[in-house]
Amino acid sequence: MAETARTLDEIRGDVTDIIRQLRPAVQSDGGDIELVDVLENGVVKVRLLGACIGCPSAAVTLKMGVEQSLRDNVPEVTEVICT
Repeated sequence: MAETARTLDEIRGDVTDIIRQLRPAVQSDGGDIELVDVLENGVVKVRLLGACIGCPSAAVTLKMGVEQSLRDNVPEVTEVICT
C-alpha cells in the first residue's frame, strides 16, 4: 500500500510544533524565532528577532539548529531561510 502525500497544512502544523519547541532555547539568549511560511517545495521561511538580529551566530543557529531539527523531524522540509 502506497503512502499518501501529506498536505501542506499537515506539514505546516508539524513545523509549527518544532519551532515552538525550539523557541525557549532561542529566547534564553535574548532572541526569538517565528514561522513566516512553509512553501510547497519544502522551504521554511522564518524570522529571527531580538538579539538574533545582527548576531554572528544567527546563521549557524539557523542552519545547524533550526534547519537540522526540522529536517530530522519533518522529512518534507528541504531548507530553512530567514526573511
